[in-house]
Amino acid sequence: MDRQQNLLEILEYLDPAELDYTEWCTVGMALQQEGYDASAWEEWSSRDPARYHRGECLRKWDTFHGAESPVTGGTLVQMAKDRGWAPKPGRELEWDGVIKNDGLIVDQHYIEDAEFHEPLHWNPAGELSRYLETLFESTENVGYVTQSWEKDGRYLPNRGSWDRTAGQLIEALSKCNGDIGSVVGDYAPEAGAWIRFNPLDGKGCKNENVTDFRYALVESDSMDLGKQNAIIRELELPVACLVYSGNKSLHAIVRVDAADQAEYRRRVNYLYEVCQKNGLKTDNQNRNPSRLSRMPGVTRKGKKQFILETNIGKPSWNEWQEWIDGVNDDLPEPESMSVAWDNLPELAEPLIAGVLRKGHKMLLAGPSKAGKSFGLIELSIAIAEGREWMAWPCTKGRVMYVNLELDRASCLHRFKDVYQALGWEPGCLENIDIWNLRGKSVPMDKLAPKLIRRASKKNYIAVVIDPIYKVITGDENSADQMANFCNQFDKVCTELGCAVIYCHHHSKGGQGGKKSMDRASGSGVFARDPDALLDLIELELTEDILKQEENKAVCAACVQYLNGRLEWQDDLSQDDLCSSHQMLNYCENRLDKGQWRALQGILDSVRQQVGAITAWRIEGTLREFPKFPPVNLWFRYPVHKVDGVGVLSDINPEDTYPARDFAAQKRKKQAEESREKKQNEFEIEFSNLELEGRPVAAQELAGKLKTTSKELLAWLGDGKRQKKNIKDNFEKHMGEDGKAYIRRKE
Repeated sequence: MDRQQNLLEILEYLDPAELDYTEWCTVGMALQQEGYDASAWEEWSSRDPARYHRGECLRKWDTFHGAESPVTGGTLVQMAKDRGWAPKPGRELEWDGVIKNDGLIVDQHYIEDAEFHEPLHWNPAGELSRYLETLFESTENVGYVTQSWEKDGRYLPNRGSWDRTAGQLIEALSKCNGDIGSVVGDYAPEAGAWIRFNPLDGKGCKNENVTDFRYALVESDSMDLGKQNAIIRELELPVACLVYSGNKSLHAIVRVDAADQAEYRRRVNYLYEVCQKNGLKTDNQNRNPSRLSRMPGVTRKGKKQFILETNIGKPSWNEWQEWIDGVNDDLPEPESMSVAWDNLPELAEPLIAGVLRKGHKMLLAGPSKAGKSFGLIELSIAIAEGREWMAWPCTKGRVMYVNLELDRASCLHRFKDVYQALGWEPGCLENIDIWNLRGKSVPMDKLAPKLIRRASKKNYIAVVIDPIYKVITGDENSADQMANFCNQFDKVCTELGCAVIYCHHHSKGGQGGKKSMDRASGSGVFARDPDALLDLIELELTEDILKQEENKAVCAACVQYLNGRLEWQDDLSQDDLCSSHQMLNYCENRLDKGQWRALQGILDSVRQQVGAITAWRIEGTLREFPKFPPVNLWFRYPVHKVDGVGVLSDINPEDTYPARDFAAQKRKKQAEESREKKQNEFEIEFSNLELEGRPVAAQELAGKLKTTSKELLAWLGDGKRQKKNIKDNFEKHMGEDGKAYIRRKE
C-alpha cells in the first residue's frame, strides 16, 4: 500500500497536459507493470481535458504486454525528478518496499575481508550435483549453456539446453566418472559454462518460461572478492548457493520465493537496494529470473568455478526482510531519564489554553444536530483571529479547514454567518484556508499525503477535518483498523508540525449515563487516540427555563426597538426592564399602531428563535492538562455561547440515572403511563354509558374496559390496586336490585 501511495503521490507532479503521446503511454505501462488497474491511469489522464477521451485508456491498456525490459515505477520517479520533484530531505521514497531510512547495516570502515580458497579435492561432477540438489526439485527442468562465442575478447553464452530435469542430470553425473562434459556437453576452457538458477517449463529459456520465481542473482565484479564475501555474509542474505565465478565475482543465488513475476521484480529491487546501500555494487543487468549464472564444476582460464557454501544467512526471504526492516526501522532509540532529567525538552505551546497543545490531536464528539460543524468553524475562526473559543483562549495562526460534507457555497456562507453571529470583525481572513472536498473525498490513508503536500509550506498551526466519517478506512468497530486510521492523523501532525482537530458522532441510544470517552461511536480507539477529547451532550430544558429565556429575549428586543425612537429610559425601573409583561404593556401604551405592529413582528421572530435554542454540556478527557469542570453552552444557531449566568448548571443530561437505578426508573415510568391510560379509558367509557341516561352498572363498565367488576371496584376502594384519580372522582353504590353501580362524586 505504501508503495502505491507513493506512486500516486508522484503522479501529482506529472501533468498529462505537458506530456507527449509516448510519455503518456509510458505512464500507463508503468502503472500496469506495478499492479494498478486502468482506472488509475484514466483518473490521471482526465486532468488533461483537451485530449482526454473516456474509454481510450482502457482500450490502450489492453494492448500493453509484458516485455523483457518493462517500464516500471522507477521510470515515473525519474520523470518526476526531471520536472523538479525531489523526496523530502531525510525521507527515503518507499518504492518497491525499499528500506525506510539510510539502510546501513554494514560499516564500510570496519568490515574485514572474508578470504576463501579453491577446494583441495576437486570433484567437478560432485560440485554440479550439489548445486542441482540445492536449487531444484528432481522433476524440474534446468537450463544450462556450455557453448559460447567470442566477441571483443569476451566469451558470450549461446542459448543452450533446457529439456532435461535435475533428476536426470544428477543421475547422469553420478555415472560419468568425473567427465561432466559427457553429461552437459564440452565447454571451452577459456569461457567456462553457465547455468540458470530458476526452473523452466522445458519449452525455452526466457522469463515467460520460468515456472517458479524462487531465486535471484546477486553479483558484483567491481569489488575485491574478500569484501564481496564479507558483505554478503554480514547482510545475512538468504543465500541458497554461493559460487565463485572463476574470475572477478561471487555469484550469490538468493532466495526470493516470489509468487509471480511482478512480486519477483519488487523483491529484487528491494534486494538490490539493500546491497547497494551497504556497499555491494551489484550488476543491475542480472535482475531477470531467467538469468544465467556461473556453473560450478568447470574451469575458466585455469581457475575453478566452485561452490563456496550453501544455505547461509537467513533461512527465508520473509525472515530476512523482517530482519532488515527491524534493523533499519525509523524508531528512536531508548534514552536514559538520568540524561534528560536536567535538560528536559520544552513542551509544545498551548493551541487551546488548558485543552490542546500545538502539534497534538483533538476530537470533538457529539450527537447529530449538536452543531459540531459550527463548533469547528467557530474554532477555526478563533484560531485565525487569536480569540476565545467557547471558554478557552486560542493561539493566533493559520488554519486549514477540510470541508468534506458541505457544498462550497454553503461552507463559505457558514463562515461569514458565524463571524457575524459572533460579532467579530474579520481582521485575519488570510489565516483561514478552506479545502472543499465534497464529492471528491478519498479514504484517509490516501488523503493524508495529498493534504501534507498542499499544506507543507503554509505554516498551519491547525488542520480541521470535518467530518471524519467521510474518510474512515475500514470497520469503525475494529480496534486495529481504527488504530491504523488514526495513525494517519499522527502522520499529518508529524509532517506538518500542526494540530489535527476532527469531529465524530455518538453511538445510538441514550448517552447521559456514559462517561464522555465512551460515547463516541465505534471502537474505543476514537476516545483513547486523541490528546484531547471534548464531548457534547444535550441538556433537557424545562418549561421554566424556556420561559425565562423567552422573557429575556423579549425584553432585549423591546429595548433595542425603543432605542432611538423614544426617550424612555427614565420611565422604567430595573425590575420593569427584566419583565416582558411590563415591557410589552409599556411599548403598547407608548408606541403608535404602526410601530406596535412592527414590534410584534420582531417579537414573533424572537420567540421562534428561542424555541429553537438547545443547551449542551462539554466534558473533557485530556492527556496533557488537568480535567476542567463541565462547560455549559447555549446553541443559538449558528453559534455556541457559554452560559455565564449558571442557568444550566443544575440540569442533568437525559438518561443520567445510575446504572443500578435505570431499570427501576424505567418500570416506574411505564407504570405511570399505564395508570394514566386506564384513567383516560375509564373516563371515556363511563361518559359514554352516562349519556344513555341510566345508572352505570359496574359489571357493564368492567366489560367495556375488558376487566372484571371485582378489579374495577378495587380501583375505587382501598389497597394497592386503587387508582387515585378514579377514587377521588368516582364512587360505588348498591342499587335496589342488589347490584353495584358507579357514580360521580358530588
